Amino acid sequence: MTQTLRTRVGETLSLPLRPEVQAYAQRLGEEAGALSVLFYGSNLRTGSLEGVLDFYVLLPGPQRERVWPRVSYREWPSEGETLRAKIATMSLAKFSEAAAGQSRDTTIWTRFVQPSALAWSRDGDAAEKVTEAIMQAACTASRFAAVLGPEAGKAEDFWRALFQATYRAEFRVEKPGREDSILTVNASHFDGLLPLAWEAAGIPFGRTNGQLEPDLPAQTETDLRARWKRRERLGKPLNILRLAKATTTFEGAARYGAWKLERHTGIALEVTPFRERHPLLAMPGAAWELWRARRAQR
Repeated sequence: MTQTLRTRVGETLSLPLRPEVQAYAQRLGEEAGALSVLFYGSNLRTGSLEGVLDFYVLLPGPQRERVWPRVSYREWPSEGETLRAKIATMSLAKFSEAAAGQSRDTTIWTRFVQPSALAWSRDGDAAEKVTEAIMQAACTASRFAAVLGPEAGKAEDFWRALFQATYRAEFRVEKPGREDSILTVNASHFDGLLPLAWEAAGIPFGRTNGQLEPDLPAQTETDLRARWKRRERLGKPLNILRLAKATTTFEGAARYGAWKLERHTGIALEVTPFRERHPLLAMPGAAWELWRARRAQR
């Protein structure tokens, strides 16, 4: 039987996870009254519990906040060790809309055309809606890859062009070659994904000597290029707005920053109640303490 995009996405979302990750996802989902929780990032690939676990918590109902997602940081003691998580929270409805390319955001479909796993779901209906959203993310990404990529090339040439374009559009600092790293470490995930996504998205294409060649109708190509230009213009302003919001709404920002600092420098800064409640106001004092600690190290 020919594999379909739905089958492919379903297999990826069903990747086995460590019990600790599933328990963490269930706890986050139940506490938030969520429909589903997605797990993604490097820890999904490696199976490690070190560093920070990345979750998307998807809520029922309409999106309440105009600037999304809401970001938070949590620490959870588990069998003698501390599990750390960065959590993005938004409504499943808005997530699905963004994945389908119905908003001018690029971050959702770019992130979730990459591997993710359904770590917890309230019920089968919620799981099906997430599966559909991830399918739409792949379709959206493939449409833009068709117009941003070469006239003909290998699948990785189209993915590479897509990621390069989205990095330029978004306010993100990525090392040169970041797109190659994504494609290399996730080679099995992307292998064969593009033609499946093009078929599901209704993008006609040919194959010649291992090369893929999209054959878009002229009007479709014009429309897609116009849609991309609008997203390209708004990418940086949208992400700057999200960063600005995060400076005041990132729950657990002080603990997250202190953990990152100790991990990279070996310097442990105390997270006082004041620093927890007012991370921006506490920054000058923390910077002074850090300067003294680094001077003492020398």
